[in-house]
Amino acid sequence: MPRVSVLLTCYNHLTYLPPALEGIRSQAFRDYEIIAIDDGSKDGTREWLAQQPDVRCIFNETNIGTYETLNVGLREASGEFIAVLNDDDLWMPDKLQRQVELLDRHPEVALVHTGGHFIDGDGNRTEGNPLGFAFPRFETGDILLGLVYENKIIASAALARAHVLRELGSFNRAYFGSGDWEMWFRVAEHHHVGFVDEPLTMYRVHGANASHKLERIWRDDEMLREWIAGELETHGGRFNAAELRKAKAFNQAALGTVKTLNGKAGEGRAAYSRSIKLDPGRWKSYLRYAATFLGPKAFRRLL
Repeated sequence: MPRVSVLLTCYNHLTYLPPALEGIRSQAFRDYEIIAIDDGSKDGTREWLAQQPDVRCIFNETNIGTYETLNVGLREASGEFIAVLNDDDLWMPDKLQRQVELLDRHPEVALVHTGGHFIDGDGNRTEGNPLGFAFPRFETGDILLGLVYENKIIASAALARAHVLRELGSFNRAYFGSGDWEMWFRVAEHHHVGFVDEPLTMYRVHGANASHKLERIWRDDEMLREWIAGELETHGGRFNAAELRKAKAFNQAALGTVKTLNGKAGEGRAAYSRSIKLDPGRWKSYLRYAATFLGPKAFRRLL
């Protein structure tokens, strides 16, 4: 049984797939299996994968989405650890080695991710924050409240204990692009998360990224924020009361924003009101509450 099962998720990125696969093959850590799960590609990806002798291929009969595709791979994986690599991203040669070493040293850690860089379609490093945020990072430990503020774990940077993912259940297929965020939150509710502070994962930013499909992401965010609000109520004794109230206030403000962007201004105002009640000093919530009366297009321009 291999120690690591690499789930290589593929969908119409044949241009980027060969360097992604080469990044796996170049790993210093060699005890792995590669499971490529293609979600209905029409660009020759399937034919190319079928020619790779070291790759176990699973071809979905229809397009079932990112997270159900990951669930297919998770069911077929035999490794102690699960790594995800999206077919347009890249790994540096020490990526798996550093992560396995950390997990072996820290049995309390269930998932470890790495630092990295954004790259463009040609593989060149992209300066700044092309997606509006810096490359995610967390220090090793209890990161649950940090995950309220943003998803700071790139899927391609993660390595998790397989039994933990299976115990927590499947990735939620109802999400378009935030199902990994929900899964990492579930992991962090019960376990510590580790971080390797080295640039070992390259996240490719190009015109076909799911993160560019804003309206679908907003619907995801509304569903996720409502779910997080319920989960935070179960962790009252875990955190400093003031820090927990601030996290709840932030989550309600974020919920207010996405509800307004989704055309639900009244529900957005209600969420902003809850944010203000939790944290009266959160001035952005007052401003955005007022901006909900302007309509979603004008509201978006003010963000």
